[in-house]
Amino acid sequence: MQLALQNELVTVKDIIEARVVQEVEEYNKKLPQYFNGLVQPIDTESTTNGYKLKERKKIDPEKQVYIALNAFLNNGYFILVDNQQAESLEEEVLLSGSTTVSFLKLTPLIGG
Repeated sequence: MQLALQNELVTVKDIIEARVVQEVEEYNKKLPQYFNGLVQPIDTESTTNGYKLKERKKIDPEKQVYIALNAFLNNGYFILVDNQQAESLEEEVLLSGSTTVSFLKLTPLIGG
């Protein structure tokens, strides 16, 4: 997924917000049965196909950004910028055409 950001110098928070808003906008255009995004929306069930909404409706991007920022602060996922772990939401990142940002979600092991 490629994100369009306004500036070359952004914060980790800006990157998270851009990703989440883009995911929500894409979902809201089509309202498919499953939402495949960084974090689980409220009133959904986690399935192997993504997050299933109890009823098909638009997702609030502002609420989803809040959930994503909170998850980052609580180690729900990590962000690597050119293979270096981002430490805080305020950390600044200088973007270039070759910058790679990876989101790594932690998944608990069953029975472990």
